[in-house]
Amino acid sequence: MSKVILNPPLSAPPKILLVKLSSLGDVLHNLPIIWDLRARFPEAQIDWVVEEAYVHLLQPLLTSSEFRGVDRIIPFGLRRWKKDLLNTETWKQFFAFKKDLQASAYNFIIETQGLLKSALVCALAKKHANTVVTGLANATEFSGYEPLARIFYNQSVQVPVQCHAIDRSRWVMCSAFDWPLLERSHVPQFYPKKFIENIPKSAVLGLSPPYVLCFHSTAREAKRWANEHWIALGKYLAARGYQVIFPWGSAAERAISVLLAEQVSGSVVPPRFSIEEAFAVISGADLTVGIDTGLTHLAAVLDKPTVEIYCDSPRWKTEGYWSNRICNVGDIQSPPTVKEVLGASLKLLEQT
Repeated sequence: MSKVILNPPLSAPPKILLVKLSSLGDVLHNLPIIWDLRARFPEAQIDWVVEEAYVHLLQPLLTSSEFRGVDRIIPFGLRRWKKDLLNTETWKQFFAFKKDLQASAYNFIIETQGLLKSALVCALAKKHANTVVTGLANATEFSGYEPLARIFYNQSVQVPVQCHAIDRSRWVMCSAFDWPLLERSHVPQFYPKKFIENIPKSAVLGLSPPYVLCFHSTAREAKRWANEHWIALGKYLAARGYQVIFPWGSAAERAISVLLAEQVSGSVVPPRFSIEEAFAVISGADLTVGIDTGLTHLAAVLDKPTVEIYCDSPRWKTEGYWSNRICNVGDIQSPPTVKEVLGASLKLLEQT
């Protein structure tokens, strides 16, 4: 890692800005550093800039009378603004974002995405003369990275080329504070235990247990598990008394859900649900089976019985390693068989 300044001495609890804009899974795998920071700096101000679509992922972490988590969530509307750059309202919203971002001057800015858009947020943030701005010095395999982002850091962190998303965030965080790297034995925390325990489970979208969620959809076709595999798995689970649920997020995905549901007795294609509703949908399930995608990772970080299927992405990058309630099957260019997924599913169902 390269450094051009020394970390400033702290005479008061620091003000820390986290910059991880998207996507769903990436935001989830960045959550542990909040609690890593809190363990060292219980009184710190910790703010987070995130794409507005993922604000609901962070709201359960807002500091309350019961715990200190995130003090401020600063929504970033870049995806929406880019669609209407000539509209004066777009620029009003951008300058409102900038004002909100600059409401505090930060001692540490930790950027774990390595993209130009997130580095530009670092540039806009209000700083002291000795503020540490830390980001990635290199790409990791199968992750987006834009080398120009390094221009906006004063501390760049070299990470292993094959690096789990959680480990990568911890590399950057630990570098910012000159801490020893947190190993995997330091089990990551995502959401407060009390929040998880109190997620409502009854009558979500008309679903009633016992049911199994099958997240078959993804933006990248190569990551999908074959339809015939989902049908075979669904038929077996339905025969064991589970209602099989095939969620969707777009019209094309809904068509596939309908196709699958037509072949699996008693299965359901639910209404489209939001990220906020996903907490309850997942919490009420006896099991989640899904490909390497955000909602599957949400089930894993909520410590729900989860089978993560890898078909065209490396397992080392995002696999759930922190709980025996998670089974990871398959790997890049090596999709799992129905037998493997079914075996992992039955193993987890037997634990419930």
